[in-house]
Amino acid sequence: MPEKDLSALFLDTLKDIYYAEKQIHKALPKMAKAANSDQLRAAFEKHHDETEGQIERLEQVFELLGKPARGKKCDAIEGILDEGKEIMEEYEGEPALDAGLLAAAQAVEHYEISRYGTLKTWASKLGMKDAVKLLDQTLAEEKKTDDALTKLADTAVNAEAQAA
Repeated sequence: MPEKDLSALFLDTLKDIYYAEKQIHKALPKMAKAANSDQLRAAFEKHHDETEGQIERLEQVFELLGKPARGKKCDAIEGILDEGKEIMEEYEGEPALDAGLLAAAQAVEHYEISRYGTLKTWASKLGMKDAVKLLDQTLAEEKKTDDALTKLADTAVNAEAQAA
């Protein structure tokens, strides 16, 4: 039985976020379609495109490890995405829909920021300089997306939800 060391934990977590990114990539077009706000729809579409690049970078990290790029079911992202689906169903046609979608998207971003931050730290501990660069690039994108969603919430979406 192999040792459960940091490199094993790194690989397990990498599989987890790989699965999560694939699920997020599938969910974003549905969220974009459900959004009433053109700005929110555009943010979801932009992040959908970014997610493709993030998946590619994860595949490069798997390659650096000499491992196949395979996901491992991530219950956390399943739960977060299920909450987003629930908001789409319960608030369809309602003024608060976009605020709910935006909050669900930020829950996804916060999960990703947490995972990528951890993976970057572990890659550094494991001396994986190339992986650190790839993970840092994605971490920066996720933080930028979260900031953009916060600005959108503050400048438009939350006020529109309240004004109705």
